[in-house]
Amino acid sequence: MGQAKLSTSLFSGADWSMKEAALQHRWEEEAERRIKQCDIVLVMVGEQTYKASGVLKEVGFARKHNIEIAQIIVYKELINPTPVPNAGRIYRWDWENLKTLLN
Repeated sequence: MGQAKLSTSLFSGADWSMKEAALQHRWEEEAERRIKQCDIVLVMVGEQTYKASGVLKEVGFARKHNIEIAQIIVYKELINPTPVPNAGRIYRWDWENLKTLLN
């Protein structure tokens, strides 16, 4: 989100991550509501992201509502991560990739 705030940025964004605790059904309802408002969902890929149940549900919500999805490798030292199933192409985190995805 920091890059979106730069004066040279060609895009804007909002961090709608759910940091608050919620009951499972309530979390799913709120996550789906937020995802439905997005133009694109970026999945931040770490070593274990591909098996995170919440991420898998969020990807499912994005697919259900025909929201574009892309995966971003967040750690430079992560050479060959396992992609999240059905979550789109995987990219390295850099300015050019972000501009391509978010314009």
